[in-house]
Amino acid sequence: MPTIQIRTEIPGPKSRALMARREAAVPRGPAHATPIFAARAEGAVIEDVDGNRYIDFAGGIGCLNFGHRAPRVLSAVRDQLDKFLHVCFSVTPYESYIAVAEKLNALTPGRFAKKTLLVNSGAEAVENAIKIARAFTKRSAVICFEDAFHGRTLLAMSLTSKTHPYKAGFEPFASDVYRIPFAYPYRNAPGTSAEEFAHLLEDAFKRVVAAESVAAVIVEPVLGEGGFIVPPKDYYRLLQEICRKHGILFIADEVQSGIGRTGKWFASEHFGIEPDLITSAKSLGGGFPLAAVTGRAEIMDASGIGSLGGTFGGNPVSCAAALAALETIEKDGLLARSIAIGKRFEERARAWQRKWPLIGEVRGLGGMCAVELVRDTQTREPADTETKEIARFCYEHGLITITAGTLNNVMRILVPLVVTDEQFDEGLGVLEAAIAAVAERKHAAMSHA
Repeated sequence: MPTIQIRTEIPGPKSRALMARREAAVPRGPAHATPIFAARAEGAVIEDVDGNRYIDFAGGIGCLNFGHRAPRVLSAVRDQLDKFLHVCFSVTPYESYIAVAEKLNALTPGRFAKKTLLVNSGAEAVENAIKIARAFTKRSAVICFEDAFHGRTLLAMSLTSKTHPYKAGFEPFASDVYRIPFAYPYRNAPGTSAEEFAHLLEDAFKRVVAAESVAAVIVEPVLGEGGFIVPPKDYYRLLQEICRKHGILFIADEVQSGIGRTGKWFASEHFGIEPDLITSAKSLGGGFPLAAVTGRAEIMDASGIGSLGGTFGGNPVSCAAALAALETIEKDGLLARSIAIGKRFEERARAWQRKWPLIGEVRGLGGMCAVELVRDTQTREPADTETKEIARFCYEHGLITITAGTLNNVMRILVPLVVTDEQFDEGLGVLEAAIAAVAERKHAAMSHA
């Protein structure tokens, strides 16, 4: 695609016209990060309906680690279109479902026999993982964490931490769900050790729910919507040890952190853990709806015949796209590229942090990286309004971004891993300009106060 040239009118007239139609026809519940309507995309660049081009740092919220319109994915989808679109795996099975399951069984951490269930979305994967854990353990309780995001369906929403906009007004929630603090060093008791954070799980068994009643502990290895929070390195190993001691299953929700985002196939690998069950989605589907639960074979087989599944789960087009997407990540060296992107981002972001107190923390794993914005580095007051201003500046100047964090003060990076150095640097330049504009305006306002 040609060099990005931003028009002065953002959003343009066609996007504005579509927004008017959207407001008339679509409920307000589905939010959007920008008022820009996409027309086409390639690699790490999106073109809108008005002809403006943008570097994409959002990647469809982490669904395009292999890039927009990856050639292998397009080829695989076209081949599948000539065969069949849907027959339902529960009626007449097909090989591609099995091939995706075999691939995930091989890629997920843990040298033990595994099996994989395919479903449609991350939330559906989470719900099924809990069902499977309850069937295997014959227990009902589930422990989750503050700042977690696991989806918007009933049980997944109950596991999700952030109230607005995800939970408020949708009560009552699913029962037997218990929440404990996450190892968020920047905000939850700075200086606390991994051991002290992990011990909060043992405390919960004394104060909240008996260990023998708990089927599973579910956690995102790197929190996604919660703000790309990376816990201390030993944290998950200690949590897993506690779970093993009490016969509790450890579920890693890798919907956002998996499929190469952090520089490994699954973020769990960074922490040296072997979860009993892993959920995956987003980039798994090659741009099509697909999610999975992968786990120890004996656990996955605990549910009765016919108790798991769905009409569209493991759709053949999605399976074809998934196999091609996984091949692209593997053959094009995108795991190494993720690490390189993370290092490139951190180098720039550390310089911003030294220059502007607005940057409270720089963090992440590989290409799953972020900055947390604060109004004061001592009080760490969240700069939520400023974060929104930065996101707006970005899309008005040719960069698509998304925010995160329970406190709405995190800028996260989910750029397709096929982004070129030139594109990535240009995008970082826009983000830097946005941070500079907001930080300097804030400084000027304080000077005149």
